[in-house]
Amino acid sequence: MPELRGLLALSNELLKDVLDCIEADPDRTVNIDRRAYLSVESFRPPSLPEPSRAQDIGNFRLVCRRLAEVGIPYQFAKLATRFSRHGLDRLDKICSHSHLAKHTRKFSYLVPYFYVEGSEQIEQLIEAEGRHRTFPDPLFFRNKADDQRGILRTKEDARVLRKAMAAFVSLQHVQILRLQDEADRILLDMMEESQIPRATMLDLKWTPACIHATGTIAQALLQTRSPFSRFSGPMMNSQSALVIKDRIPQTVPLLASRLTCLELHFDDSEALNERMRAASQLFKTVFLAAKNLQAVHVGFPSRSPLDLGLEEIFHQVRWEKLRAFGIQAWRLDANEIIQLARRHNTTLRGLRLRDVQLREGSMWKDVLAMLRNEMEQLDWVSLRRVDYSKHFDEMWADSMEIVDGSLGGSESDDEDDFPAHFSVLGSDNDREEDIDIDMDSEDEHSLADTDHGPDANEIALSPNTTASLPFCTCSRSSDPASADDLGDNGMFVFYQQRKMWEQWVIGRCAEHSST
Repeated sequence: MPELRGLLALSNELLKDVLDCIEADPDRTVNIDRRAYLSVESFRPPSLPEPSRAQDIGNFRLVCRRLAEVGIPYQFAKLATRFSRHGLDRLDKICSHSHLAKHTRKFSYLVPYFYVEGSEQIEQLIEAEGRHRTFPDPLFFRNKADDQRGILRTKEDARVLRKAMAAFVSLQHVQILRLQDEADRILLDMMEESQIPRATMLDLKWTPACIHATGTIAQALLQTRSPFSRFSGPMMNSQSALVIKDRIPQTVPLLASRLTCLELHFDDSEALNERMRAASQLFKTVFLAAKNLQAVHVGFPSRSPLDLGLEEIFHQVRWEKLRAFGIQAWRLDANEIIQLARRHNTTLRGLRLRDVQLREGSMWKDVLAMLRNEMEQLDWVSLRRVDYSKHFDEMWADSMEIVDGSLGGSESDDEDDFPAHFSVLGSDNDREEDIDIDMDSEDEHSLADTDHGPDANEIALSPNTTASLPFCTCSRSSDPASADDLGDNGMFVFYQQRKMWEQWVIGRCAEHSST
C-alpha cells in the first residue's frame, strides 16, 4: 500500500488543497461590507452540488478515518434542509452526530408552499387540465399535503429544529428560502389556467408557510441560545412580520441583540404600505436591540416600491459598527437618504440604494454630493435602477419592450437568477413579483453594466432617451465635475448614467479608471 501511505503522509493543509480542487473552501466567504455579499452569502440559495463532486468528496472521506475527518467541513459547513418528512429525518440524523454538526456554520431552511384546505377537486382539475401533460398522479399531491399536515400536527419540525440549533455550536448564518419543486410549479400553472373555482381546489400558499417557518426558527434559536449572528430572509412575507409582532414579542429583542447582519426582502405587494406601517413598532424594537449590526438590508418588490418614510422603519437608529446598508424599492425624499447616511458617515463602507425612486421636489445630485463630500469610509455605492417616482410610474403605465443592449450598455454574465429548483416567484396573488438578486461582480469598481438591459425588470426607457456616456471626473480633467455637472435633470435617470454616478461618488473616474 505505498500509494496510500504516501497520501497519508501529506499534511492536512495539502489534503484540503486537494479538496479545494473539488469543492470551494467552506471557510472562504465574502466580507459583509463587500458589494457582492448580499448576493453570494445571503440572498443566493445554496447551489446543489454536482453529483460527481459530491461523490468525489464522499469517496475521499471513505478512504480512512483521517480523510473522513478532513472532508467533514466540505460536506457539512453549509447545510440545507427541506421542510418535509425526509428532510427533517436527515437533519435529525446529522444532528445526532456532534462531530458532524459542530462544523455547520450556515443553515438554509428550504420551505415549500403549504397545501391548504380545498382538496376535493384535485382529481377533477388534473383530469380536465392535464390530459396533454405529463403530470404526477393526484395521490402524489394528497400524500404531500398529508405529509405537511402530519409535521404540523406532531410539531416534528419544531423538535428537530431545536435539536439542530443546539447541535450547531459554530452556527453563524441562518437563511429561510422558499422552495418550489417542478410538480408544484405545474400545479400552480394549471390552477391559474383552470376554469374551476380556486376555492374548491387543492391550493398552495406561501404566507402560512413563511409565518410558520419564521416562528419555529425563531423559537429554536432562542431556546437553544444559538451563537448565530446573521439572518437572511430574501423571500419574506409581510404578514409574517405582523405575526411575529403579535405572537412572540418577548423573543424579538433577545434574538436581535445577537445580530451583526440582518437582510430582509419582502416579496409580496398586497397591502404593503399598511402592513409595514403596522409593523413599524416591531422594526423599532429590532433595530434598537440590534446594537451590534454591521450590515442591514430591507427591500421590497421592485414593481411596488414602499411608500413610507424611511424613519417609519429605521426610527432614527444609529449603529456604531454599521459597515454596509441597503434598501430596495422605496419612494423617498432626498433628505431622508442624506440624514440616514450622515448618521453613519464615519463607519459606512457600502451603500445600496436599489430601485429607490425620489419624490417630486428632490434631486439625486443632492444625495450624490453629500455622499461624495461627507462619507469618510465609503468604498462602493449601488444605484441600480434608481429613478424619479413620477417617471417610474409613467414607465409602468406605458411600458414597452427594448432589446438588451439596444442603448449601448455592455451586458454582464455575472448576474444569475436562482436555480430552477428554487422559487423566485412572488406572492400568492401575484406570482410574478420579483426579488432582485444582486450578483455584483467581485470587482466592485467595474464599469460593466449588470442590469441586463433597460428591460431587466420589464421596465423600458422612453423611446427618445439617449444613453449617457461616461465622462472624466478625475485630476486629468481641467475642470473636475461638481454635482451640478452630473447631468441630473430631476426627471429621469439614464440607464448608464447611474454607473458614472457610482464612480463619481467614491472619487473614481468613469472614463480613466482601469478597475
